[in-house]
Amino acid sequence: MEEYIGIFLESLRNKSASRHTISNYERDLRQFAEFLDTSKTPLTGVDHIVIRDFLGSMYERKLKKSSVARKLACLKSFFKLMVREQHLAANPADLVSSPKLPKQLPAFLQVDEAATLVELPQGASLKDRRDRAILELLYASGLRVSELVGLSDHQLDMPQQLVKVLGKGKKERIVPFGDYAGRAIRDYLEERDRLGLGDTEKDAGRPLFVSLNGHRLSSRDIQRLVARFRLSLPSSRRITPHTLRHSFATHLLERGADLRSIQELLGHSSLSTTQKYTHVTLQHLKNEYDKAHPKARK
Repeated sequence: MEEYIGIFLESLRNKSASRHTISNYERDLRQFAEFLDTSKTPLTGVDHIVIRDFLGSMYERKLKKSSVARKLACLKSFFKLMVREQHLAANPADLVSSPKLPKQLPAFLQVDEAATLVELPQGASLKDRRDRAILELLYASGLRVSELVGLSDHQLDMPQQLVKVLGKGKKERIVPFGDYAGRAIRDYLEERDRLGLGDTEKDAGRPLFVSLNGHRLSSRDIQRLVARFRLSLPSSRRITPHTLRHSFATHLLERGADLRSIQELLGHSSLSTTQKYTHVTLQHLKNEYDKAHPKARK
């Protein structure tokens, strides 16, 4: 089993899957391998009943449906590869239905909340300027965290206020950003360059956002940054970097941007992924109606 897990993980890397996906799938497969070992079931003996038993054991551990669904998706991909590589004759996971997940609308900030959050870093230090530039750019462009931390200087077109992004599947797209983000980025770059931070990397160029030691920031650094500033907001609800991405899309849609343009800006491969924001805006309109119309409620 260990050999096959290695083959599967390598195939994910070749498809440019994110480190997060690879890490999760590796953990899922090792859990499955442990289950097979405990039940003394060889890989060639796995059928849909064995997979259902495995998923049932995950429910007994009180795992969420979304986590169980991911494990099944992992097994479907894994066995598909095993069939393609002719290690197995058929994919036993194809006969197992994914658990029905509740529809979750993306959480987003109101316009004034988003403005308050991105304007919280106010100082003139490198850290303050950097944090302001990061928050402004996240909200102005809707970038994923992995895309933001992967940015290097050569991907920025400051005169045109554009950024070339390398998204999922190594697909490139160009995203604009506004004057507020542009000004914050210029202020940060001025201080970063004055301090001479950020060594050029062999394959990626000079990292755009760096630590106080000059190293490229990680996704975890950005998550901690947002979590820190969230504590200064009146609302106690959870806010992540992805909340700013959702806010970016929702606010564009509320102000009349068409769905195709938002799809392009977000880097979604399918329009159906972008369409979830229409449900958000419809709910927003309904809430506004309920608050404002004199005949909305008894």
